[in-house]
Amino acid sequence: MSAIVHARVLDNLVRLRLGHLVERLDTLLAEAARGEPTYLDFLDSLLRGEVDSKQRKRVAMGMTIAHFPSVKMLDEFDFKAQPSIDQRLVRELATGRFITQAENVLLFGPPGVGKTHLAIALGRAVVEAGHSVLFTSATALLAALSRAELDGQLGDKLGFYAKPKLLIVDELGYLPFEKRSAHLFFQLVARRYEKGSLLVTTNQLVGQWGQVFGDDVLAAAILDRLLHHSHALIIQGDSYRLRMKRKAGVLGGASTLQR
Repeated sequence: MSAIVHARVLDNLVRLRLGHLVERLDTLLAEAARGEPTYLDFLDSLLRGEVDSKQRKRVAMGMTIAHFPSVKMLDEFDFKAQPSIDQRLVRELATGRFITQAENVLLFGPPGVGKTHLAIALGRAVVEAGHSVLFTSATALLAALSRAELDGQLGDKLGFYAKPKLLIVDELGYLPFEKRSAHLFFQLVARRYEKGSLLVTTNQLVGQWGQVFGDDVLAAAILDRLLHHSHALIIQGDSYRLRMKRKAGVLGGASTLQR
């Protein structure tokens, strides 16, 4: 290949934004010269490499945008320690197909049973499936909406939280909402209804949401929209962290935790 042709190929690759091929062109040409593949096989190899590179970059960017608080993988979750979980449903949700139907996911359970782990792991799987995700705690979400309302920018902030295909709201119900905050949360749920998916982790069963929101009517309206197209997972059992402490001898036996 002449220097002129080589330069022209590189220039065209740059114009087409095929960065992976730009970086590896000489290596790929050398490998092709040694292996003597067919034209079709060579083209297939070039395109597969470029697609894989773009996929890795897209996923990495999606993970950054999602703001996950930690790295949690589904394969790391101990389903044997939490037999109450429907593992088959979790694996189905990890395909991301529920996103296309704007379905919601509700994870119920006491503190420490793995709700946040599952939420992050499912969020990462959804990013890998090609969808946008944003993770936030319930307290951070309501604080952001309240500030936006005071600044006269509530519409923009609601639009921001309505944009991702999946919004994960972690730890709903750990602290009761002020009445105005509950109304703000309702506005967000209503805006996303049948347009985008919500994944909510909570330590409160639906019968207790009136106390969480300080208004039974408002809680019913929120639940009506969340539950209409939804998948519910109820996790039972002891806190994983407490079990580890007990195993390490930091805590006494099970009897010391009984109430």
